[in-house]
Amino acid sequence: MQGSSLWLSLTFRSARVLSRARFFEWQSPGLPNTAAMENGTGPYGEERPREVQETTVTEGAAKIAFPSANEVFYNPVQEFNRDLTCAVITEFARIQLGAKGIQIKVPGEKDTQKVVVDLSEQEEEKVELKESENLASGDQPRTAAVGEICEEGLHVLEGLAASGLRSIRFALEVPGLRSVVANDASTRAVDLIRRNVQLNDVAHLVQPSQADARMLMYQHQRVSERFDVIDLDPYGSPATFLDAAVQAVSEGGLLCVTCTDMAVLAGNSGETCYSKYGAMALKSRACHEMALRIVLHSLDLRANCYQRFVVPLLSISADFYVRVFVRVFTGQAKVKASASKQALVFQCVGCGAFHLQRLGKASGVPSGRAKFSAACGPPVTPECEHCGQRHQLGGPMWAEPIHDLDFVGRVLEAVSANPGRFHTSERIRGVLSVITELPDVPLYYTLDQLSSTIHCNTPSLLQLRSALLHADFRVSLSHACKNAVKTDAPASALWDIMRCWEKECPVKRERLSETSPAFRILSVEPRLQANFTIREDANPSSRQRGLKRFQANPEANWGPRPRARPGGKAADEAMEERRRLLQNKRKEPPEDVAQRAARLKTFPCKRFKEGTCQRGDQCCYSHSPPTPRVSADAAPDCPETSNQTPPGPGAAAGPGID
Repeated sequence: MQGSSLWLSLTFRSARVLSRARFFEWQSPGLPNTAAMENGTGPYGEERPREVQETTVTEGAAKIAFPSANEVFYNPVQEFNRDLTCAVITEFARIQLGAKGIQIKVPGEKDTQKVVVDLSEQEEEKVELKESENLASGDQPRTAAVGEICEEGLHVLEGLAASGLRSIRFALEVPGLRSVVANDASTRAVDLIRRNVQLNDVAHLVQPSQADARMLMYQHQRVSERFDVIDLDPYGSPATFLDAAVQAVSEGGLLCVTCTDMAVLAGNSGETCYSKYGAMALKSRACHEMALRIVLHSLDLRANCYQRFVVPLLSISADFYVRVFVRVFTGQAKVKASASKQALVFQCVGCGAFHLQRLGKASGVPSGRAKFSAACGPPVTPECEHCGQRHQLGGPMWAEPIHDLDFVGRVLEAVSANPGRFHTSERIRGVLSVITELPDVPLYYTLDQLSSTIHCNTPSLLQLRSALLHADFRVSLSHACKNAVKTDAPASALWDIMRCWEKECPVKRERLSETSPAFRILSVEPRLQANFTIREDANPSSRQRGLKRFQANPEANWGPRPRARPGGKAADEAMEERRRLLQNKRKEPPEDVAQRAARLKTFPCKRFKEGTCQRGDQCCYSHSPPTPRVSADAAPDCPETSNQTPPGPGAAAGPGID
């Protein structure tokens, strides 16, 4: 018995050693040799084509090398995202270090304490006089430059760094940093980060790290170990990282989150949105802004579990993703107000009118302390008061302002004063100019939505904005939609304006169903007489200046890239050709007249069967009687059936006839 046990032990031990040796033998070719890769050779010295092995990309001040195969994720369309993040963190560093008496120096900016756009000659003289006084007094503030370690600077974490491009750009373009941790769970990605760090000579600032981003953030929950800035840009949803992120960011720190799962956030799968973000998304024209508010609600909900709350600085919807920048604070009293910042959405399925229902109610008392209670509702009747249709229930979502307009103004001011700093500066200026929208008005309507509901011609954007301004309502654009109408006017006032517009462009009422939303809306006389005379303040300043507010598609086949996979195929010409061929694959190819005529001749004419077709041979459908189908298997068994006369068109086949 002991001999057999010893034999089994030796057998298992030898098998374990053999499997371990095979594992390292299999893994060793996958570990790249940096020197060999730089020389364009493989791990064993064999020459490999350089264009197949890697690709070098220059973005901003950084230069990175990444494999041409889809092993490490990189999307050039997100350059706007990275440029905007650098601009936001720069202004955040200016605020944080300014409180400590440290002035940051950004390449291309004037050496002044505050950047001023379009200075007049008198103001420039005042600034130069103030600078000369500071030089004479010898009282120079401490400064922090780009690429230098600032001992009191920001501690930054990029949780999902991939190639390390974003972290390297932080080190080369954002001043006032103490350190940048570029983390990724992939061994291949971390090796690439180390190489790119050496390539850009930022090893003193950027620290590569290989760990699960959640575990890394959970390990930095202590106040002394928290990060001042955390950037999360995952492939898809960031929901699994949010709980750790709100704990690992410092007091008043900056949390930057990107969500690319827009199909879920835009209402295509409400139950999936609830499982990830704790809210039901609705299909509506304002789905992109609702996606932003759902993400903010999810962040605040997770922060509330640890007596923390979020304050949005900037929230944008661009291209195929949403991006939010929030600050995280701690305070039990402020957390109590979080319920009153969330709201449910009642949206009519007929006319699209929406109403918000707050989850909580905050009321002030003479002593100065706020009193919180449950809100009363609902704000709507079971049927819509405008069209009589039912309502859908969505949310909860963030109902407070999604931007800090003062902070947005600082970022816009800095980017406008230094346009050569970023490649996408023109677009950043346009987007931030439109973001100065009504802060206290959630969601929006669209011009085509209002006109298509009542089947009338579409008024111009200036005409509708002018009508709202003449009626003493506020109105603004939205960066999330080109033809959005964000206004504090109630839905009843909007439909009154559209009824007045319909009187100028009448709709044929006889074509409308009596149960349709258009018929019910137009059957009510307007109580508000709209004035469509164009006002000067109806034209937004960003539109007057011709800013690039809504960018066209940046490149061919743009959009989310495929997920990075070990040993992924290279994005060669064959793959690009395959993508081109698969576009519009669900659409039928166009057919010519002859093909269409031949296809229609395969269908029998219903009027010919009834005896009412008057077109004869000119009819596009077939007039020939249908022939009965004879089974091939039954023919040898019943040869006499072939001699029988086939039944007529109206005859029914018996059970013994195939």
